[in-house]
Amino acid sequence: ADGLMIEVHNNPEKALSDGAQSLRPETFDGVMTSLRRYVQVEGRSL
Repeated sequence: ADGLMIEVHNNPEKALSDGAQSLRPETFDGVMTSLRRYVQVEGRSL
């Protein structure tokens, strides 16, 4: 199976857990934009 688990938090510094590995929503949007391009080239879907 292919998959990603990405944690997103509005304020990672104040997250109760996993703040250091959480992305801010605006960063997550950029990641998803990049992933959509890659997935499209590979003929896959999200």
